[in-house]
Amino acid sequence: MAPRDTGTLAITGDVDNDRLLNTDPLALLIGMLLDQQVPMEWAFRGPATLQDRLGGLDVAGIAAMDPEEFEAVCRLKPAIHRFPASMGRRIQELCQHIVDHHGGDAAAVWTAVGSGESLYGRLVDLPGYGAEKSRIFVALLAKRMGVAPAGWEDSAGPFADDKPRSVADIDGPEALAQVRAWKKAQKAAGRSKQE
Repeated sequence: MAPRDTGTLAITGDVDNDRLLNTDPLALLIGMLLDQQVPMEWAFRGPATLQDRLGGLDVAGIAAMDPEEFEAVCRLKPAIHRFPASMGRRIQELCQHIVDHHGGDAAAVWTAVGSGESLYGRLVDLPGYGAEKSRIFVALLAKRMGVAPAGWEDSAGPFADDKPRSVADIDGPEALAQVRAWKKAQKAAGRSKQE
């Protein structure tokens, strides 16, 4: 499957914010990084907030910023996350990793990968990306962005199925509501997103 020119992720409730996520690989990586301990919409609005405050999303520029200055940008109201200082550090670490390992090109994290396993390996190496976040991102790339290397389903694990488990399954408000309801039911039953 060839990558799409633009993705089909619709999560923030704002057309411009969603367009940024669907067309800017760094924005998508940052949004996924922020997706923990806050509502999904808040997390995925973070990249647009940063773009507005910084005048753009430049991976090398963010990596090189003074950490205290970048933290201050993240803390401005509305903050980019419930924990803006720690997430600001993670964003800078992510950008530095992209500079060091992918030539400063965020899309290079997933371009020219030969398999889902290779893609998963690149993702799990990113600062702030653990096993589950990496599996979800593999599914998000396949389902929303048309980036589906051979074996992506195995690397995405349960997130490859058609249950509304994660951000990978969200293409509008109805899908967002379904994911929320599914997660709530799983939590009430004492099960994880992966069960």
